[in-house]
Amino acid sequence: MFRLLWVFSVRVRSFMRRYMPTNILLDSLRTRRGLKLGLPAMLLAVPYLVAAWLCSTWVADGGPGWGNLLVLLFVWNALKFLVNGPINLVLLLRVRLAERRARKEYGRDLASYEPDRQMGPLTHSIKD
Repeated sequence: MFRLLWVFSVRVRSFMRRYMPTNILLDSLRTRRGLKLGLPAMLLAVPYLVAAWLCSTWVADGGPGWGNLLVLLFVWNALKFLVNGPINLVLLLRVRLAERRARKEYGRDLASYEPDRQMGPLTHSIKD
């Protein structure tokens, strides 16, 4: 029974990550190219919170009860974008530090490279 629930939850998660628009957008923000857009993407939480507020007032004014599910969905999506912004900032800092470290190592390797010593005596006679 536990295995069946586990497999079902894995299938639902993979379906959601593949076909739901907010999950597709969040996955694209986790790429190297999208990391710098993480903080501006936090602004997408504002329309979701406005939509949640509108749906909650609609339900409070006598709308159908299933409107609460929309409120829950909008608040969940807003929280996903709000949490993703600082995470993307940390990931971007880590990537930039790793790139900087790699550039420094590459510069050190180039500085320590001496072509005259490694090419051999034949290149000296060709140059002269």
